[in-house]
Amino acid sequence: MKVSDLTPSQLGARLRRGDLILSVEPFATRIRSPIDAVASSIARLYGDFPVLDPQAFADFHVALAPPAGLRRWVRPQVKFLLDGFAPFKPLPFDQAYPMFEWGLNWCIASHAHSFLVLHAAVVERGGRAMVLPAPPGSGKSTLCAGLVSRGWRLLSDELCLLDLQSGLIRPLARPLNLKNRSIDVIRSFQPGAVMTDPVRDTAKGTVALVKPPAESVSRVREAAEPAWIVFPKYLAGAPGTLTPVGKAPTLMRLIEQGFNYDILGARGFEAAASLVDRCACLEFSYGDLDEAVAIFAALADREDTA
Repeated sequence: MKVSDLTPSQLGARLRRGDLILSVEPFATRIRSPIDAVASSIARLYGDFPVLDPQAFADFHVALAPPAGLRRWVRPQVKFLLDGFAPFKPLPFDQAYPMFEWGLNWCIASHAHSFLVLHAAVVERGGRAMVLPAPPGSGKSTLCAGLVSRGWRLLSDELCLLDLQSGLIRPLARPLNLKNRSIDVIRSFQPGAVMTDPVRDTAKGTVALVKPPAESVSRVREAAEPAWIVFPKYLAGAPGTLTPVGKAPTLMRLIEQGFNYDILGARGFEAAASLVDRCACLEFSYGDLDEAVAIFAALADREDTA
């Protein structure tokens, strides 16, 4: 059964009871929430994802609910809970659904230590993965969304999961998180994109979530071999430019984007060093998404014929 097989009332009932377990490979998440906006956004963005039996094992048990007391009525808020524990301060009530996505990112980054977890988007073409590590504001998610809309497979928008045993990258094809100007850029670039209504005045500015492609969701068990590490940077009006980067500086910059690198210790260093050693390492500055997509298509095509 998929989320799309549930009627709105069935989905809402499961969420209120805490009986909705989403299979978001390689994890399963049990979700409890009485909030209508959470239910409608899950229906819109996770329609292609499997729903597990309510008795199935779940890696994470999360809840989103209004706090008790006056905050339920005066300047309403929402809190995120993992196993009954609130790791964050409550947010304004209209940020309930983005808080679910941010909270799930935190759950994975804080607990999935069979992977080196990097703050990076990942896309794949021809069996080869491109890792796009970058701090907020770099244009990473915009570039990722643009590539995915032009035939690249989405592996992840936010979290790169590098398997410590195989060295392959595991997909985590969840919704893409767009911010501020990138929302309108992707609306124009991909008019058919399914996304949530923008939520304004968050800590990240205005945000909207985009539904992942059904094909990417259906292939979430297909890991990919990393081939490129590209550090993107959006610069208004700049031509698209790929520049080689040395292995040592790439490793240092990659480590800065590691959520659990310090926890993994030597295993984390070995995994990161092996990843860098196997990949072409590049910087990419761009000011036009159409040009950027064409440059990456040419890059992949050159590899195909090499």
